[in-house]
Amino acid sequence: MSTGDRLPFRRLRLPRSEVSLRDRVIRVRRSWRLLLRLVVATGAAFAIATHVFGHTQAFFAPIAAVITMMAGAGRRQRVIFELVLGVAFGVLVGELLILAIGRGAWQMALVAALTAIGAMLFNLTGMALTQAINSGVLLAAVVPLAGSSNPAMTRFLDALIGGLCGFVMMLLLPRNTQRDIDESLQKLLDRLREVLAGIGEAMRTGDAGPADRALEEARDAQATLESLQATAMSVSEIVRLAPMRWSQRAEVERYTGSVNDLDNAMRDARVLARRVASMLRHDEQPPEGLTAAVETLEEAVGIYADEFASAVDLERANARLVEASDLAMHAMAVRLTVNTASIAAQVRSLAADLLMAGGVPRSALDDLLDID
Repeated sequence: MSTGDRLPFRRLRLPRSEVSLRDRVIRVRRSWRLLLRLVVATGAAFAIATHVFGHTQAFFAPIAAVITMMAGAGRRQRVIFELVLGVAFGVLVGELLILAIGRGAWQMALVAALTAIGAMLFNLTGMALTQAINSGVLLAAVVPLAGSSNPAMTRFLDALIGGLCGFVMMLLLPRNTQRDIDESLQKLLDRLREVLAGIGEAMRTGDAGPADRALEEARDAQATLESLQATAMSVSEIVRLAPMRWSQRAEVERYTGSVNDLDNAMRDARVLARRVASMLRHDEQPPEGLTAAVETLEEAVGIYADEFASAVDLERANARLVEASDLAMHAMAVRLTVNTASIAAQVRSLAADLLMAGGVPRSALDDLLDID
């Protein structure tokens, strides 16, 4: 290739972060609990292993503390215990193997494989399995000091000490449970609002396309829902075990109690999107009242998403949900078909699920939603 035929050289540019410096500073400020947990747990784990147990190479204690807090954050108590045991198990098995076969490249590979097999036989999975393998590999690379005590038991104890220190700090200085569940709820409510917005657009324009896209959006929201369910279980355990969060029990219970109702609401939205798309593909136009009912539902979800914790906004959102149900029921009197009846029923069902998510008891639904 001649000089003239060469392709022009393009300077490689790293992608610029869209997160501003101010946002990063705010993130650091919001992470003060994590930073304090790291400081106390790693220092305490190393001090206990070194000064109380007399271990000369107690590096596994702070490592285990960090792994427990970082990998276990936001997870259930059972998962955290599995994580601690996974790290300790990998340390013990790895060191016993190394004592028998020595250190080197092939020994490290064998330790990784055998530690994984042993961990799986003990039913360790996911993160616990990963950390067990990592611990075994790290052991194969670090040579104990000459004359030190039994490294297998010493490092096994270090891993347990560090893991327990990390777990204790997660209880003494836990995450903000109310903020965590609130953020997860807002994400799901935002997705539900987008779904209803697409359905409303389809009904206004007579085009089934937005309803089809809304259906896909509702299906894609399953991951957001599963994340919310996991967060709800995690924060429920935290407010039960962590003294600092006992005052948040009632509020967190109210939030977590709404998860199943929001799950049902998202299922209702999927059925609603499917029915609206089918109706429009058959060239059947919805009555104005039915379209207004879906738009009113969207408005109510928007109020929830903006401020789920406010009693005033909850009351305002609940009033809009009742209005949406009334609009849907009256729309059937204008044009009663199989499709309009089905859509009206779904609007009422969705309104009922959202009312229960907002704290309305099931026994009061009929009085609120039945029309005169």
